[in-house]
Amino acid sequence: MPTFHKYHGAGNDFILLDDRDGDLLTQLDQPTIAGYCARHFGIGADGLMLLRSHAEYDFEMVYYNSDGAPSSMCGNGGRCIVRFAHDLGIHKDEYNFLAVDGPHRAKILPNGNVTLEMIDVASISSPRAEAFVLDTGSPHYIAFVADAALVDIVSRGRAIRQSPPYAAEGINVNFVSGDINGLSIATYERGVEDETLACGTGVTAAAIAAVHRINAPTGDFRIPVRAKGGLLAVSGTHKEGQYSNIWLEGPAESVFKGEI
Repeated sequence: MPTFHKYHGAGNDFILLDDRDGDLLTQLDQPTIAGYCARHFGIGADGLMLLRSHAEYDFEMVYYNSDGAPSSMCGNGGRCIVRFAHDLGIHKDEYNFLAVDGPHRAKILPNGNVTLEMIDVASISSPRAEAFVLDTGSPHYIAFVADAALVDIVSRGRAIRQSPPYAAEGINVNFVSGDINGLSIATYERGVEDETLACGTGVTAAAIAAVHRINAPTGDFRIPVRAKGGLLAVSGTHKEGQYSNIWLEGPAESVFKGEI
């Protein structure tokens, strides 16, 4: 295996591989990726990403969950791979890259944070009071609670994720407290099948659900969201249940590199 790089976005941590030569993807099967992501027997990570060349974009992001299976979009992973691209010498004022849910734009801000454009959201359902389901590149169940810090995330999150409506495909489960002035969030992630310190698509979904929950008037919003691993922010525009121009901002940092 070539040199790997370890990055994190608000405690959501990833193994990154430079696959611009195109010879790594075929060497990675599900057990191998799961072994690399194992906390006690491997490198340890919430997921693994390859940065690959693409004729029409600055690069392509290929992402796997820690169980080694291909995943839907990862927001913090998307921000980390932009930082990785910069560290590899791919310097752009605005990055345009391809992920599993389509093209994304991203920028590295003067304060060092990375901001990533997320997909538009036009469909939000409410399976019960104070709960919302929406897709921000990955499917999310948002449950508003009095205090997210007091919830048993693993047991309650797993119960919802394994419940009949979601068991087959899986869903990420987020417990959220606060309002549009500021949210706190804790997330149980499918594919990891455990709590993670942050989830970018979950943070995005929580902010949108907070706006939707109060039927806020048309306009722009920016909501700080505190995950257990750090502070992120979501901005966007909403109009008649449609959410667009959505950007996820937060830290994306290199931790170490090595060989395994």
